[in-house]
Amino acid sequence: MADSDNSMTPPFVTRRRVLAGGMITSTTLLLEKSALAGNTVVTSPPPDPALALWREWETAHKLSERLCRSQQRLETRLVESVGFPCVTVRLPEGGNVTVHSIAALYELLGKGPDMVALREKAEFDFAAHQSRWDATAEETGYTAALRAEREAGDRAEDLLEAFSTTPATTLAGVAGKLDAVLREGEAWQECSEFPWPQIRSALSDLVCIARQTMPEQFFHSERRRKLCTRRAGCCSRA
Repeated sequence: MADSDNSMTPPFVTRRRVLAGGMITSTTLLLEKSALAGNTVVTSPPPDPALALWREWETAHKLSERLCRSQQRLETRLVESVGFPCVTVRLPEGGNVTVHSIAALYELLGKGPDMVALREKAEFDFAAHQSRWDATAEETGYTAALRAEREAGDRAEDLLEAFSTTPATTLAGVAGKLDAVLREGEAWQECSEFPWPQIRSALSDLVCIARQTMPEQFFHSERRRKLCTRRAGCCSRA
């Protein structure tokens, strides 16, 4: 039998992905200025709860991304020096199978008495590799970095969930909700799959409305300019 690799996702693989490309946070900031400047009735308008939530989420999201990049660098070094915990089993009928967990090991060898010796040796070897991984992870700071990244990620996810029950009272608050959904859920920048083009379109509409009501406010970056492209000529003044 040819060698095979019965592997599962290693237990310490980074669970969060950092999206590449530019962000659109300045869109919400522009709308916030527009909403405040356009209010001629109330000198000090009441705060928008959705916008306040977006600011809190933005801080947590950026922290999560920064910590994720840090622990990914440490994880790469850890994998290069120790390797993900695993064990390679030489089966009686021939062939090597590599597994990355005790559960996968039991699934491979079963619980029959004929596999007791092979199973015990494989468990011992796996435990030894796991111990080397744990010790090195602690020494290099990877364990602490992973814990911090997970805590920050959980915080950002909790805040994102709160958007569904937090009302927006300004255009900026609505844009903040859309911005958070795009940045957290879009598979890749400018993703063409539903519902991301529609969400980007809605956000672009909000930006264009803000530009029309506050013509002195302009976008200067190419990324922000693209949000208004093909929106009823709203960027013709740019």
